[in-house]
Amino acid sequence: MREIVVRRGDALLIAGFVLAALNLRPALAGVSPLLPAIMRDLGLSPAGGGAITTVMVACLGLLAPVAPALAARIGLDRTLLAGLLVLAAGVALRSADGVPALYCGAALAGTAIAVMNVVMPGLVKQHFPDRVGLFTGLYVSVMVSGAAAASAAMVPLAGQTGWRAAAGAPALLALLAAALWRLALTKAAPPPEPRARTKAAQPEVPPAETARAAAGAQQLASPAPSSPEARDARGSRPGDPGRRPYATLLRAPATWPVMAFMGLQSLTFYVVLAWLPTVFQAAGLPADKAGYLLGLTNLVQIVAALVVPLHAGRARSQAPHVAAAALLTVAGYLGVLLAPTVTPWLWMIVLGLGQGASIALALLIITLRAPDPASVTALSAVAQSSGYLLAAIGPLAFGLLHELSGGWTVPLLAGLGACALQLVSGMLAARPAPEQAG
Repeated sequence: MREIVVRRGDALLIAGFVLAALNLRPALAGVSPLLPAIMRDLGLSPAGGGAITTVMVACLGLLAPVAPALAARIGLDRTLLAGLLVLAAGVALRSADGVPALYCGAALAGTAIAVMNVVMPGLVKQHFPDRVGLFTGLYVSVMVSGAAAASAAMVPLAGQTGWRAAAGAPALLALLAAALWRLALTKAAPPPEPRARTKAAQPEVPPAETARAAAGAQQLASPAPSSPEARDARGSRPGDPGRRPYATLLRAPATWPVMAFMGLQSLTFYVVLAWLPTVFQAAGLPADKAGYLLGLTNLVQIVAALVVPLHAGRARSQAPHVAAAALLTVAGYLGVLLAPTVTPWLWMIVLGLGQGASIALALLIITLRAPDPASVTALSAVAQSSGYLLAAIGPLAFGLLHELSGGWTVPLLAGLGACALQLVSGMLAARPAPEQAG
């Protein structure tokens, strides 16, 4: 860590990056605990209350492609700053008086989170190219921590200040992060040109990451040297992500497994987030214990998200890590299906390890497979756009299967099928490039 701080000129860059990551989930995770109070105060139906989160998740999928275009115009650093400011405005508007303000604010906040989700892997590639695994694990674990903290804090905070103040609290966190990030950008040195690295500095880069970067450029089908896209990329400055047309990216064979893996691991996660307490209650567990079990699996995800990328980021292939994460997820689903009331805490620990590792690996693979911040941002946009749209379908399909079958066995079996597809797509996304395999 020390050499990173010295090179960037200031620890503020790392602190600002971490605080920005902390803002990626509280505005989303803090809604569910407050829904009864919101619905009662505004006279919303259950469908109307659920639509608050639906609007935000839909924005995560539909508006993720906005991020690369914005980053190409103003740079990744300023895009993150703009996202934090828009997030603060959206959360504040959502807490204002009236139903229109509630939904408009939710859409604005969802748009900001969509943009920030996409640019974070690009920022890792831009500012910390020698420590991709470390900083991917760091920001994903902080992101998960933010969701857990918001879920736990909202009800007690609302009891003291009312639901509007509680729901608006993440705006203050976003403003604080924006101020720190802006200060960090004024103090920190600009990212060094990759070509400017001295021979003495080269051993700092893990050999596996160097090989992946070279192979990634060919895997993602970089434009021909004479094309306008290539000229744009060569002419981009540090902090300027350049341009990567989606048509070119979607023609690359390596893109599709990454998109599928991101989408399927998101689907299996959001199914658990939406329905797990209900499944446990149907099995006979009390409501408070079902809620604690969901909290447990979220806490365990923090550990997995922090630890797994540290090792996987230095490995030649992330396939073994992807396989282990998917099999742990399968084991957790099987435990809930076959013995939900027998050591349920064990199933939640296993499930949390698998799902925390899966999201961290999906974001790590996006960062490692693309050769430069522009390509990382574009790949992040297409993967997260498809991922969140697929994730939005999962809980709905799970509930529909429950209605049609009259129980939870068929939905959980369908979840296991999604885990199997996650394993296959993840293995394809994580396999080393032919240049590396040889």
